[in-house]
Amino acid sequence: MPLVILNTELPLFTWTVDHPWLSAFLLALGSFTFLRFAVKTAVVFSQTFLLGGTSLKKFGAKQGAWAVVTGASTGIGREFAVQLAKAGFNVLVAARSTSSLNETVSEIASAASGSQTKVVTIDLSKDDEAAYASFADTIAALDIGVLVNNAGKSHEMPTDFVETPKSEMDDILAINTRAVLRITALVVPHMLQRKRGLILNIGSFAGEIPSPMLATYSASKAFLATFSAALGAELKPHGIVVEHVNTYFVVSNMSKIRRASALVPTPRAFVRAVLAKLGLPCGAAFTGRPHTSTPFWSHALVDYAIGVLGWTGGMVSYTHGLHKSIRKRALRKKEREAKRE
Repeated sequence: MPLVILNTELPLFTWTVDHPWLSAFLLALGSFTFLRFAVKTAVVFSQTFLLGGTSLKKFGAKQGAWAVVTGASTGIGREFAVQLAKAGFNVLVAARSTSSLNETVSEIASAASGSQTKVVTIDLSKDDEAAYASFADTIAALDIGVLVNNAGKSHEMPTDFVETPKSEMDDILAINTRAVLRITALVVPHMLQRKRGLILNIGSFAGEIPSPMLATYSASKAFLATFSAALGAELKPHGIVVEHVNTYFVVSNMSKIRRASALVPTPRAFVRAVLAKLGLPCGAAFTGRPHTSTPFWSHALVDYAIGVLGWTGGMVSYTHGLHKSIRKRALRKKEREAKRE
């Protein structure tokens, strides 16, 4: 019986032995990829859990500067107003409900008695020239150090795009995009004059991961991320920081979540994290999105995981399924309420 000798050498192994430069290249490439992953991971965790952000004093805290907060009637917006007042800013609050804004002012007075306040009642869903002119007159003489573009609107419930009411789409686009542009355009000249300022644009994971059944809202938040990145590059040489705050669920009227958890903080905890991590990308550091930060610790870990997995298609499918389930529950709730009436 003839002796058969099997060639057990793998083609790639043979090739690399015969071409040592290829072996060196593959080793260098693998080492670089691992090192890059390790460094980015270290940056995310150190920024999220160890490092502190830029001090608010850089933007005029305790120096007579003002903070302008839109959507300040409830939730995250009200908490920004209160915490910025406690940090040493005078605060201008803006929203459509005068009574709710007065409640915010009362809370500011209790938390920071030395802080001055101004109230601007404005419906940001309407392109009201007179209202914007009044807003411009109100801020004309103010030293504005911080602008928080917090006002936002989502869908009543997850809905396919073709079934979304036109009025709902119009309101979402008006508040989440056009109003941000107009308010920012009125405030930025004040910051340029003093060569310092902080602009916080409150975004959403829906702008990072396309969200079926929230298509209009998702697109508006993607717009906000791109706008922030472009504006941030323009204003950085003038000492103005622009930060798109990437946000997962927070207890609020918009999210319709009433109970806090590790993944769903209260407005107070969320705002505290944002103001403590100014200038640090935290969870957004892994993907290196310019002028974006994911400061709350559990949101940062979710953002990091999305960056590591890089499986956008899978996330879109998961989100679609989640929204179908939420819609079913919302419709059942409406049916129960209709029966009670």
